[in-house]
Amino acid sequence: MSSIAHSTMGCGIHRMNELNIREAVRGLVVDGLGRTLLVRFEFTAGTRWALPGGGIDPGETHHQALRRELAEEIGLHTPDIGVHLWNRIYHLRFGEWDGQREQVYAITVPTGFEPQPVFSWEQLNAERVFELRWWSIEELDHHRPPTAPSGLVGLLRCFLSGDWPTEPLSIDP
Repeated sequence: MSSIAHSTMGCGIHRMNELNIREAVRGLVVDGLGRTLLVRFEFTAGTRWALPGGGIDPGETHHQALRRELAEEIGLHTPDIGVHLWNRIYHLRFGEWDGQREQVYAITVPTGFEPQPVFSWEQLNAERVFELRWWSIEELDHHRPPTAPSGLVGLLRCFLSGDWPTEPLSIDP
């Protein structure tokens, strides 16, 4: 469990004590056609298309958690985990959590990989997962679905062009 303290700024702004931030890991899963696999989450705040992955269980490393999450959500049992691409933290109340801190890694799969989750759709729905879909950059540009992070298309373009920094980026929600 992580926490973030906020300071008092006066003028009626009250100190927020501790926030319960979930530690998570996600994979930017890309195939040989340059498509990325996104997961449709349904929250009370709305729909978000995001990268597959999820919370890190106690005692798990980032890679162990990512392998488990990718098997559960998309049926990828032996992912080739690539470079650590970016980190982001966002605040959104869900369950016991006030937000999430994510580390994102590159995952390349062969063209033709079709997700076959280990979890049943009832289990996935309980985790707010309602659809898995491959998206090309052109489709993302055309349909403009709400993504998390919001700048996912730009990040994807940069990654696919090979113009990626050697250190992980810190990105906005």
